[in-house]
Amino acid sequence: MRVGIVCPYAWDVPGGVQQHVGDLAEALAAMGHQVSVLAPLGDPGHPVPPYLVPAGRPVPVPYNGSVARLSFGPRTAGRVRRWISGGGFDLLHVHEPAAPSVSLLACWAADGPIVATFHTSNPRSRAMAAGSGALRSALEKINARVAVSEAARRTLVEHVGGDAVLIPNGVAVRRFAHAAPLPGWPGRGGSIGFLGRLDEPRKGLATLLAAFARMAPHRPGLRLLVAGPGEADLSGVPDHLRERVVLLGRLDDADKVRAYHSTDVFCAPNLGGESFGIVLTEAMSAGAAVIASDIPAFAAVLGGGTAGELFRAGDPDHLAERAGALLDAPERRTRLSEAARGAVRAYDWDTVAADIAHVYATVLSWDDRAGVRLGARRPPARGESP
Repeated sequence: MRVGIVCPYAWDVPGGVQQHVGDLAEALAAMGHQVSVLAPLGDPGHPVPPYLVPAGRPVPVPYNGSVARLSFGPRTAGRVRRWISGGGFDLLHVHEPAAPSVSLLACWAADGPIVATFHTSNPRSRAMAAGSGALRSALEKINARVAVSEAARRTLVEHVGGDAVLIPNGVAVRRFAHAAPLPGWPGRGGSIGFLGRLDEPRKGLATLLAAFARMAPHRPGLRLLVAGPGEADLSGVPDHLRERVVLLGRLDDADKVRAYHSTDVFCAPNLGGESFGIVLTEAMSAGAAVIASDIPAFAAVLGGGTAGELFRAGDPDHLAERAGALLDAPERRTRLSEAARGAVRAYDWDTVAADIAHVYATVLSWDDRAGVRLGARRPPARGESP
């Protein structure tokens, strides 16, 4: 099968959708499929995989509580049309067609089978509400819709109607399972880790820093490992504690894996706007003891607290209390690590890619595609009857 995958966000900027698309492309290729990925690219010198086709330079646009780098306009539309016409694809798989970027353009330009994956979780999405008319014209051409979580499915249903089959984000479990810690970590005094965009408020770093400021005076050796792009605001951390907040910046793939193995507790303090939580499944694959905010997407991935500790989102006092209890209970951390390794198998790309390929095959097997438009029917997930 020859599959064209469309990513709406800049490939050279880290993000969950970009990572999902890249991992899916590699998993499908390993299954024997031919894959081409179209995505915006801001830095022409940025290393890209051989399957990536640049769709043009992106521009930063406020979108769903963040800043997305999107590519739109007549020139980009022309690139999209040429990529589709020259690709000879059996099927297109577009991601986030609600975003004003290349996925939406691909829906408008294509005349063959289309599968769409929805990642966004935001019941008050102004962008999706404002663009619902244009989105409907694209959805009319989509043969099957996938949501990565119940939260993403609910956002889709509330804004444009219809339904979607649930297939979660994937994670390359084996890639994260084993690695040596970064030099000097985790250390004897205990350590907490964070990976994410440092200057994006909804990632919750400010909550973690406030919690650390409460914990550190009573734990002389405690350190905080912080990794990710952007500038961290440490103004909430007292001067005499800042040397124990270690900023590593953006890590390459190998060091990111090592970072998950470098802390006693890994923290995901996100405030909301997450539909899944790929950072959680990566940490779980590494066997980390995880503590995360109790936003619905994170609670679902962690089995309501069976595969990781939960704290009240945005509450640094509660985070400090629960994280401190974990640091003081190595047996509890071991049990959570074992539970996490077991739970994350459901998200391994071997399983997820097979489910997505099954959707592809089902869509291609339907002769009367009009019957599945706008969610009138959906292709079954693996194990269900057509």
